Amino acid sequence: MPLNRRKFLKKSAVTGAGVALTGAVAAPSAQAATSAAAGGRKKPVKRHSLTVMGTTDLHGHVFNWDYFKDAEYKDTAGNAQGLARISTLVNEIRKEKGRCNTLLLDAGDTIQGTPLTYYFAKVDPITVKGGPVHPMAQAMNAIGYDAVALGNHEFNYGIETLRKFESQCRFPLLGANALDAKTLKPAFPPYFMKTFHVPGAPSVKVAVLGLTNPGIAIWDKAYVQGKLTFPGLEEQAAKWVPKLRSMGADVVVVSAHSGSSGTSSYGDQLPYVENSAALVAQQVPGIDAILVGHAHVEIPELKVTNTKTGRTVVLSEPLAYAERLSVFDFELVLEKGKWQVESVAATVRNSNSVADDPKITRLLKDEHDLVVAYVNQVVGTATDTLTTVEARYKDAPIIDLITKVQEDVVKAALVGTEYASLPVIAQASPFSRTSEIPAGKVTIRDLSSLYVYDNTLVAKVLTGAQVRAYLEYSANYFVRTAAAAVIDTEKLTNANNRPDYNYDYVSGLRYDIDIAQAEGSRIKNLTYNGAALDDAQQFVFAVNNYRANGGGAFPHVASAKEVWSESTEIRTRIAEWVTAKGVLDPKEFASVDWKLTRDGTPVF
Repeated sequence: MPLNRRKFLKKSAVTGAGVALTGAVAAPSAQAATSAAAGGRKKPVKRHSLTVMGTTDLHGHVFNWDYFKDAEYKDTAGNAQGLARISTLVNEIRKEKGRCNTLLLDAGDTIQGTPLTYYFAKVDPITVKGGPVHPMAQAMNAIGYDAVALGNHEFNYGIETLRKFESQCRFPLLGANALDAKTLKPAFPPYFMKTFHVPGAPSVKVAVLGLTNPGIAIWDKAYVQGKLTFPGLEEQAAKWVPKLRSMGADVVVVSAHSGSSGTSSYGDQLPYVENSAALVAQQVPGIDAILVGHAHVEIPELKVTNTKTGRTVVLSEPLAYAERLSVFDFELVLEKGKWQVESVAATVRNSNSVADDPKITRLLKDEHDLVVAYVNQVVGTATDTLTTVEARYKDAPIIDLITKVQEDVVKAALVGTEYASLPVIAQASPFSRTSEIPAGKVTIRDLSSLYVYDNTLVAKVLTGAQVRAYLEYSANYFVRTAAAAVIDTEKLTNANNRPDYNYDYVSGLRYDIDIAQAEGSRIKNLTYNGAALDDAQQFVFAVNNYRANGGGAFPHVASAKEVWSESTEIRTRIAEWVTAKGVLDPKEFASVDWKLTRDGTPVF
């Protein structure tokens, strides 16, 4: 059935936002070629070339600037970041291909990730009457994006902020599988279609289907529960791709905020796959190419065979933070009056190969300067230098700071409640390997670099047995290492590709992690208050919302009873704690709660 235009112009009952059909017109020229026909006769063949460019996981990176270090961004690989660089690459390609032959897309995670985006969500929010225009909207409007898929981090500041951002964009935010929970109709435009006029030939219609991540239902449950629901990508692609074809789409591109690995980080809490882009390509006929996001990996070109048609689908994922631009080059041929995709090739272009576009840097200089001044505010003084350099494999005081703040906030929140008498323990992860709070003046920038995510705090109730299982699961982060083996700290962690943010300290307990033992048998000498942990003992667990909602698939915590939560970021709570203290002294928060051992002998 063709799409009912009137139906999708109706407003969502929950969010109050229309699901609009968006079109655009360009004027490319056809390329003529000839081929040998039967009997040696020459038959003219119409051909046409199109280029689709794509970014993903921009996470608020407009400039090649590290707000945490107050300096131009640099890494050992020589990468550069920011939409100002992407703008230059896009301008080059538009000049090379002809702007009328190009599309520019993004695969989501746009409005969260840097102090720049935090500032305009929380400090000077775009949602206030007469408030600012979001810097990402300004930049992406100026560059001329055609459509952007919703990422899971679009929901981190709530639906009101997302809807305000959407209203400021001159392009649609797509989410075919972001549905109104009551009507089960799309709460955002499912697709975007652009018509390219070809002189002397039929127009080429390109449809872009936007798909987002089902994990939003877990990670941002506080904002979306009862309002929005997020079915699987394969299911919704199978529904929408035939509709787009029936509407005359000659080319179908999917912009998917979903990695290609076929794995999930939230265990069995949802029946959908988190990273399902390759599965969509494999299972759903009629797709020509997929711009992949979410996984923060670089995939210049991945070819997947559709099992039903045998046709090749080309996937590409550019590196996050605007470090790369994916470029899909389409070759089309006119057969029996209809355009057919003859070939697709994907490459990536590197942002470090060009300079910033001065148009973008001029446009957002004032916003950038505001945020630089904000993050450089001094909020306290540190007696010692604190660093995360060894925090993956040694109990580091800098991570104890996080757990101490979380404990204090939760204890204060539970005063006067039935849970006030329960002991409070807390988790925290070594997010960064390079964070440092130097001795001397401490700024918001220093503290923000310690906690780079906009997580908020939740209090859950766990038993001692559940805490033990939680710790065993966390200990799987370490590579099993025999007692006699030489220790190489670079190879000691990230077993089974587990990221650093999915390894947790737990404060308030004492325990050893015996890395010579098999997974599931590593936690030794687990005590509370100097005595062996009682499996029946109840604890209030101060945990970030990502983990509380199932992120990382840690056992028990997602299903545990929730007794308190808040919307203030943990990063902000750390800054408040340090500001109130005035002096950051490890004596007030540091403790050795755990250590690595091998057959009972300490590793370090």
